[in-house]
Amino acid sequence: MKREILITLDGSTTINLPDLNEQYHSKNGSIKESYHVFIESGLKKVSTNNVSILEIGFGTGLNCFITYLEAKKTINYVGVEAYPVTEEEVGKMNFISVLNAEKEKATFNEIHNVSWEKKHQISEGFTLTKRKQFFEDINDRDAFNLIYFDAFGARVQPQLWTVEIFQTMFDSLKENGILVTYSAKGSVRRAMQEVGFTVERLPGPPGKREMLRATKITKQ
Repeated sequence: MKREILITLDGSTTINLPDLNEQYHSKNGSIKESYHVFIESGLKKVSTNNVSILEIGFGTGLNCFITYLEAKKTINYVGVEAYPVTEEEVGKMNFISVLNAEKEKATFNEIHNVSWEKKHQISEGFTLTKRKQFFEDINDRDAFNLIYFDAFGARVQPQLWTVEIFQTMFDSLKENGILVTYSAKGSVRRAMQEVGFTVERLPGPPGKREMLRATKITKQ
């Protein structure tokens, strides 16, 4: 399948799959989307000082890198990706320059160069485990405070936005854990609610009216 580098509206890059009309990040701004959905609506809403994060769709590593840059807490980051991007594609991402993060270039490279299936100490307060895994095979239980749900859209991969997948996400979260996603589809919201999530509609990132945040609140 053809893959190409696309410059989004905030000047940052993404990977475009023209045959599917799908991108790894929003065409309206890769970095702006990441900050709005995952940092502002997710990371900053977690109250604990030791945060375990599961990312569904590690992709270009952008969400992981921005989390590293913005972390004011101890972070245990787990990124799941069935089809890792290539070294060549990583080299074409311009996140370092757009974020004015030249001093952290070595860390961005390390995020991509460390081995899979092993926990790595990226900095004193940030660990990273990359798992090459299909989302359907995740079997964590009560392990995470926060999930970044950044899979390809339901139009392209509807099997990743089902009741079964969100049950897996619900089970993976600790009590009061949060899941955030750029999606605002009604079918996605209903699937989340069916497995027990309390779901909020929030203002969306550039180009989207709304997004969703789901919280695991177990009824006593």
